[in-house]
Amino acid sequence: MVSKDLRLKWHDGNQIDLLHNGKAFFPALCNAIDAAKRTVHLETYIFNLDRTGQRVLDHLRQACERGVKVRVVIDGFGSQEHAHDITRQLADMGAQFRVYRPEPSGLRAIRFNLRRLRRLHRKVTTVDNAVAFVGGINILDDYVDVPDDGQGPRPRFDFAVSLRGPIVDDIFRAQRSLWLRMAWRKRDDWAAFYQRLKNIRQWMQSRRKDKQPVFSPGRRASLVLRDNIRLRQSIETVYLKTVAHAHAEVLIANAYFFPRRRLLKALERAAQRGVRVRLLLQGRSEYAMQYRASRYMYCKLLDDGIELYEYTASYLHAKVAVMDECAMVGSSNLDPFSLLLAREANVYVRDEAFARELTQALDEEILANAQRVTEESLERRGWLGRWSDACSYILLRFGVALTGKSSEY
Repeated sequence: MVSKDLRLKWHDGNQIDLLHNGKAFFPALCNAIDAAKRTVHLETYIFNLDRTGQRVLDHLRQACERGVKVRVVIDGFGSQEHAHDITRQLADMGAQFRVYRPEPSGLRAIRFNLRRLRRLHRKVTTVDNAVAFVGGINILDDYVDVPDDGQGPRPRFDFAVSLRGPIVDDIFRAQRSLWLRMAWRKRDDWAAFYQRLKNIRQWMQSRRKDKQPVFSPGRRASLVLRDNIRLRQSIETVYLKTVAHAHAEVLIANAYFFPRRRLLKALERAAQRGVRVRLLLQGRSEYAMQYRASRYMYCKLLDDGIELYEYTASYLHAKVAVMDECAMVGSSNLDPFSLLLAREANVYVRDEAFARELTQALDEEILANAQRVTEESLERRGWLGRWSDACSYILLRFGVALTGKSSEY
């Protein structure tokens, strides 16, 4: 059994709801914030000040006015464009906030430093340590900067999950750990810290959490994190071992697909065993180099017996997978940025009904909004397209070489 092979902290009895696109995610998030009584802790890579971002800020402001403690962490690169205005609004409403690795200014901004590539890419929110949200959806309107073919824009294709039950404690602890680590890096409130030390017993009592409910029937799940310290390969290892145990189907939808050789080999071996392996990838180029580098691998993937589909309705931003009765939903792409550099958060669910629900959602999109990649369609791209794909692949490999991991890709 794959569950026994993975050294994960499993929790039974969770309530897990699949949220498809921002249309389902943002109402659920805002309703949870409106119901908050004690705390709201939100982390995101991109926080954009569009109508959706301002809507979330308005709900956070109302929570602050009710006396709820609000904490927000944004990434210094992903949210760079609006970081100043966002932090100003958060300060005005009385919320606590931190910027993860703020981008340097002036001459320092043109100096290359590999540490600048280590980003907070996870999208996680907890409310009252009772409900949590994990997925790939940034605080960004579904319709901002998406392609329009003249018939009106289509939303980004993405997923998140809302969670209640024992797994929420792990999500809460992960957020608290990062918050404290960031605090030690640049602490400017030592007086308050020393005061808490004097009243440590009362402080610890105030941090105690109510016991999480256990739902019946509930779903078995584990939080899978990636960082640059202890959990460097955790997400990739889950993919590898689950694919290795798959006996019927592997269905992966991923925005940026440039995995290590060992994962590509695991997918090849699964297909050779008779497992139906399908990949749903970007059909529209949001970032040209990553998109074209992935296309360079298409011929080899087809030769390995893997089915390829390109999502063409809009930008595909999902990072999800179904492997038999197991499912993965989170923030991690299968590319060097996510697997080598970024902080990521995925929820790994072992539940047949949930896996079936996610499979159905992906199948519907493949049927309605995707095109199958074939050898004939690849030939129609011409020499210029193939040349561009090859150059992008080489450039991305060169970028990976800067991390010292080029031999693995």
